[in-house]
Amino acid sequence: MISASVQNSSFNTHYAAEIARKLELMRAALSDGVTGLRLRGTDWFSWATAGATHTVLLAAETGAAEILVTAEGAWLLTDEIEAQRFIDEELPGRDESAGGYKLFAHPWADSTARDTFVQEVAGGGKILSDKPSTSSDFTELPIPASLIAHKRVMMPSELERYRLVGRLASEAMTEVLLEAQPDWTEYQLAGAGARAMWARGLHPALTLAAGEKRLPLYRHPVPKHEALGRVAMLVFCARGYGLVASLTRFVYFGGLSSEQAKLHQQVREVEAATLDASKPGVSLREVYEAIAQSYTQQGYPQSIQEHHQGGTAGYLAREVIATPTSTDSLAENMVLAWNPSLPGAKVEDTFVLSNGGLENLTLDPNWQSIDVNGRARPLPLER
Repeated sequence: MISASVQNSSFNTHYAAEIARKLELMRAALSDGVTGLRLRGTDWFSWATAGATHTVLLAAETGAAEILVTAEGAWLLTDEIEAQRFIDEELPGRDESAGGYKLFAHPWADSTARDTFVQEVAGGGKILSDKPSTSSDFTELPIPASLIAHKRVMMPSELERYRLVGRLASEAMTEVLLEAQPDWTEYQLAGAGARAMWARGLHPALTLAAGEKRLPLYRHPVPKHEALGRVAMLVFCARGYGLVASLTRFVYFGGLSSEQAKLHQQVREVEAATLDASKPGVSLREVYEAIAQSYTQQGYPQSIQEHHQGGTAGYLAREVIATPTSTDSLAENMVLAWNPSLPGAKVEDTFVLSNGGLENLTLDPNWQSIDVNGRARPLPLER
């Protein structure tokens, strides 16, 4: 049964306060001859518009529109191919009448019209951008760290949307792995996963699948035409409102062996140490060190080198990946997606960090779980 989709959410029109606050933050970054801010990336576009999307090509980092903000105005810039769709489907509740964005549309064949408009309204000053252009006739500079930091801390309205995205993503995962068969190929499993996400209004930003043969070999198993066999892993990065929810689950056809059960238990122990270390004010470097120490305690000291372990999430699947030299610190209302793994085992969910602990955004209550350090953690599905 298909759940309510992202598009049908009851809070779709409650954007005004969020956009107003974000316009304040963007305008605060304008100083010292900087008169405008252009946002081209998929992540920044959704952030600035309280969850609208400009995505056409899923694999692209940019889309069919961008955002321009000056001290006096704010615009959604696009071409005449896309203008009516944005008016009808993306701007309601986010447009000028709601304190948000005006629309500027130019002929699709006139590649200079957009830059000309930007120069006019920005008065020829410097422009900040998440993707600074080197070909413009005017200077574009990177976004300051202060604004980037704001993007990585979720507002209450963003968390409300994130909870919906996480719930729908976890329901899609459960649906697919209850249907999966050992004679399916990895392509079929990944395709079923993408279908289940699309059916709920989510973009399948990433769908990895591995069966019995390839699962122990690769940490990032891009699906192949290989039968699943006795076990399968499915990985989602599901995007809704621009927010990305990540999760990994396993299915075993015929049950786990004692060796497989132990491997999953060990990776859950590594994750428990990771989650225990994830607190406001703690640096990503400190969490990384806790992960490395736990791998060593489990007898796998090299595993910290065999895959990245995750980090902060949000409008990107990973905003910042933890490394031994990370200087970023965790803060309340940041979102985390850790993914510790061993050959043939992995655990991954998406959490929001608060002073009260960690809230799991992607754990389907219908999926069997086990308590680990006071948290419900997913078990492999045995069928």
